[in-house]
Amino acid sequence: MSGRKDFLSQQAPENYVAGLGRGATGFTTRSDLGPAREGPSEEQIKEALAKKAQQLGVAPPTAYGAPDKKEDDNDDDERFQDPENEVGLFANGAYDRDDDEADRIYQEVDERMDRRRKITDLKPTATYREAREAQERKDYEANNPKIQQQFADLKRSLASVSDDDWANIPEVGDLTGKNRRTKQNLRQRFYAVPDSVIAGARDSTQFDTSVNDEGTQTNGSGGDTADGTMTNFADIGAARDKVLKVRLDQAALGSGTDSVSGSATNIDPKGYLTSLSKSEIKAGEVEVGDVKRVRSLLESVIKTNPKHAPGWIAASRLEMVAGKEQAARNVIARGCQTCPTSEDAWIENIKINENHNAKIIAANAITNIPNSTRLWLMAADLETEPNSKKRVLRRAIDVMPKSTQIWKQLVNLSEDPSDARLLLAKAVEEIPLATELWLALARLETPENAQKVLNKARMAVPTSFEVWIAAARLAEQTGNNKVNVMKRAVQSLARENAMLKREEWIAEAEKCESEDAMLTCQSIIAETLGYGLDEDDDRKEIWLEDSKASIGRGRYETARAIYAYLLRVFPTSKKGWQGAADLEKAHGARQSLEQVLEKAVEAVPQAENLWLMLAKERREAGDVDGSRITLGKAFNQNPSSENIYLSAIKLEADFGNIQQSRELLQQARQEAGTDRVWWKSVAFEREQNKDQVALDLVNQGLQLYPKADKLWMQKGQIYESDGKLPQAREAFSTGTRACPHSVPLWLLLSRLEEQKAGVLVKARSVLDRARLANPKNDLLALEAVRLERRAGNISQAKILMAKFQQEIPRSGLLWSERILYLEPRTQRKPLSLEAVKAVENDPSLFVSVARVFWGERKLEKAASWFEKAIVLDADLGDTWAWYWKFLQQHGTLEKRGDVLG
Repeated sequence: MSGRKDFLSQQAPENYVAGLGRGATGFTTRSDLGPAREGPSEEQIKEALAKKAQQLGVAPPTAYGAPDKKEDDNDDDERFQDPENEVGLFANGAYDRDDDEADRIYQEVDERMDRRRKITDLKPTATYREAREAQERKDYEANNPKIQQQFADLKRSLASVSDDDWANIPEVGDLTGKNRRTKQNLRQRFYAVPDSVIAGARDSTQFDTSVNDEGTQTNGSGGDTADGTMTNFADIGAARDKVLKVRLDQAALGSGTDSVSGSATNIDPKGYLTSLSKSEIKAGEVEVGDVKRVRSLLESVIKTNPKHAPGWIAASRLEMVAGKEQAARNVIARGCQTCPTSEDAWIENIKINENHNAKIIAANAITNIPNSTRLWLMAADLETEPNSKKRVLRRAIDVMPKSTQIWKQLVNLSEDPSDARLLLAKAVEEIPLATELWLALARLETPENAQKVLNKARMAVPTSFEVWIAAARLAEQTGNNKVNVMKRAVQSLARENAMLKREEWIAEAEKCESEDAMLTCQSIIAETLGYGLDEDDDRKEIWLEDSKASIGRGRYETARAIYAYLLRVFPTSKKGWQGAADLEKAHGARQSLEQVLEKAVEAVPQAENLWLMLAKERREAGDVDGSRITLGKAFNQNPSSENIYLSAIKLEADFGNIQQSRELLQQARQEAGTDRVWWKSVAFEREQNKDQVALDLVNQGLQLYPKADKLWMQKGQIYESDGKLPQAREAFSTGTRACPHSVPLWLLLSRLEEQKAGVLVKARSVLDRARLANPKNDLLALEAVRLERRAGNISQAKILMAKFQQEIPRSGLLWSERILYLEPRTQRKPLSLEAVKAVENDPSLFVSVARVFWGERKLEKAASWFEKAIVLDADLGDTWAWYWKFLQQHGTLEKRGDVLG
């Protein structure tokens, strides 16, 4: 029996749709070129449901538009359909009698409600809800018409536009007033064509024949042609060199001694103000539009507040800037009439008028403001004759007898001292508090009368320190030193609470020094330096700073007075005595220096430096016996001082007393045994060609001081000078193990292997071990690079240089080596600029830059860089050596003498 179902062989029912019951109506796959078979339409579904209802013997479903259900002729949009209509949701569901009965009941209810509302304005089939929604939509569209409806009439009128009107329609853009004015201003601007453009246009059509720097023949103007096929590399190189020069100069200014203040850019305030004063606006350089705009503003100011004198003054100055002098005079004249009590307005009116008119204006001004000192003085300046000036000033004094400036001006015009004395006597009667007038009167009197005048001034102005200083200077001039004037001054000013600060008294002392009043200067310091400082304060350091500041300002006598006061308070201060001695050595006489040092060693006998300075000064003066006596006294005070021993040994060795020097060395090794004494002894014997004695001393010293690297160096050098390379290698190797952080010892061992033994591999190994023991040491890195360079391995040297510069980027030694020996000549200047920016302040780098300029024959720049290097580090011998060599070739005799001095 076959297992096949019977219905499978039967014909499908009418309107059968496969998969419709489970919702599969067709699908599209990726391989399909078009959509799959379309599903049944809505009409087909309705017909199928109606047929099924007929078979079941039930009424057709009215929800799908059966004939017995009323249907609206106009299908509304989905948004206006009833949200409770479930056609779309239950279209495929089972529809039974209850559903149909419910639909009929709801429909009858809706129809009855419509009849009760008696809707007459719509079609009878319309519901009330639809009518309400239609009315709302109509009202909304009336109140908010669409853009299309708003421009409907304008669009209809476009039909009458002609072709010419269409062509003249402007481009779309921002045509507001502000932007229109901006664009018009931009179109009105004109720019001058540079000369280079004109010259280029001229040369573009010019043809000639010339030979360039490389010796090849070129046709054209010698530069770049218009089509860009030729390039003038000589001009490009010259321009590059010029740019590099400017950058190097800027880097030098930013990284020189001025950068110590913390700023790379330095501004000269005086020069800046001078440049500002030179850049004043001239009459022809002002734009007319600006003048009109400012004039309108100032007119508004004047009209708003006519009694405001600065407005009139500004308006007058504006006219002067615009070149309208007469208009300016008229404006300021109206200003003076409106503001007759404004002193500034009258002064401005006087300035811009000529002499004759200015006198008339000054007279009117004084009439309105009789108590103005500035107007009286200006009126006197307008006079050309001295007598006329005096007459004006006398009238001013009659009006203003209390004006100090007018009295001073009148006294200055007096040619006869007796007349000036009478005027000053009258002035101090009128103005007893004017210290300047009292001092001027005292200067004109005899010494006896001057003292009386100063006494009167002191009684009239008890708080004036100037009177007391003038009295002290008068006592100095007359030689009357019995009375300490400044001591009385301090007491009197303290009672009046008029004492100055310590810094102000120091400034007054320096002022007296500048006027050659040395005794007054010393007296001021002696009586006022300690005022206001307690014992708890760090007075010593404060006074030391004061003395250094005075030295920096070039006031050496003031500094001496400060040191004298300091040593009087702190007689055992080593810093004080050392500072006083340094001051005398730098700015004093030899005799005064010896006097200071003699007092210093008496006050501080344990100060070795002071004993050594005194011995050295006497030895340089040719007093060898005095130097020996000084060192003998120093031995008595400091029996175990190695510095005194070594100074005595040097003294005897310089004058050829070899045996005595040797005995002193032996005594120093016994009494002041230090590694320094031992290697000084070894060096002394080597100078005397006593290598065996020196070797014995080295071995003895190493037994006592095995960590003394200089003794290991001397031992290896002694063997090396005798040709004993294995012993020298052993000495240096042992020294590096004992003193692994001694860089010179590693360098000696490396050079021994390289230069004496000729084994580069061992030399490299030594330097590698040295860098491991002393990482980031530029001396060892530099030696490794030089080792490869001496061996001819330039590429390896460059590789090492790149590696070391990454480890030590701020090493001036490495930059100098790279600039001078590892890069081509054309790259030296750009590399120098890069190095100066990276390292900033390094004397060895500055010397290298100077040598670069020296090689290019730019001698002034080379000299400036040498001097910068010396300023940075005056103790670097390489700088002085290269500078001296430079001066021998290109310097003057005067410059060489300065360097040697």
